[in-house]
Amino acid sequence: MKIVVCVKQVPDTMGGVKFKPDGTLDRQAMMSIMNPDDKSALEAALRIKDQDPENVTVTALTMGLPKADAVLREAMAMGADAGLLITDRVLGGADTWATSSTIAGALKNMEYDLVITGRQAIDGDTAQVGPEIAEHLGLPCISYASEISVEGDTVTAKRQFDDRYHIERAKLPALVTVLGEAVTPRYMTPGGIFKAFDQQVTVWGRKDLNVDDSNIGLKGSPTMIAKASDKVAKGKGVKVTPESAEEAADDILNLLQDKHII
Repeated sequence: MKIVVCVKQVPDTMGGVKFKPDGTLDRQAMMSIMNPDDKSALEAALRIKDQDPENVTVTALTMGLPKADAVLREAMAMGADAGLLITDRVLGGADTWATSSTIAGALKNMEYDLVITGRQAIDGDTAQVGPEIAEHLGLPCISYASEISVEGDTVTAKRQFDDRYHIERAKLPALVTVLGEAVTPRYMTPGGIFKAFDQQVTVWGRKDLNVDDSNIGLKGSPTMIAKASDKVAKGKGVKVTPESAEEAADDILNLLQDKHII
């Protein structure tokens, strides 16, 4: 079984967000990390591999600048078998449509049974790229998954909602997007790090993609960012003042039941 996990190198917003005068992110002035939701997607793929390591391979795929090689090395240090970097000047300035078209153009030239992506990226928060890739490829798509399992030619996912969840199944090949809070990603191992830097990352450019020129890069992007801003701070939430520990425990249990967590 061949699994492809889409990962993205994003600015580390925990260290503070920096903007250019035009209101867009100053990516060069910020540290870069693997997108958190994508790291959970990678962990979900590696857990599937753990169950059948002889017959499951995991390839990490990213689109970005040459320095995005770093997130592929990180993915391989965590346990991915291979890394594929899609980079080319003509791909710059891509919005979600052009990005998904480019990644789908790469997948058309690859063998895969399951594609896993994160729900969304912290530098955009659109949650569009994963489902758009599925649409380009004509794949069934399960989004907002908190659990994934594969049996035979079927993938099963627990799809999370605010107050409930659905159990959904799809025939392979398929695409699943994973919630960042769904699983705790494993750490890189010393042996994995050495192995990752001994391996060669495959690099593809425009010529390696099965996609029309009208759907890539800035020219193939129907949307443009007018302005970017930091995340809006959340409110204080609801405060309760129970009169006893038993009452407090009952309040918590009732809330968890209302959210279908238990």
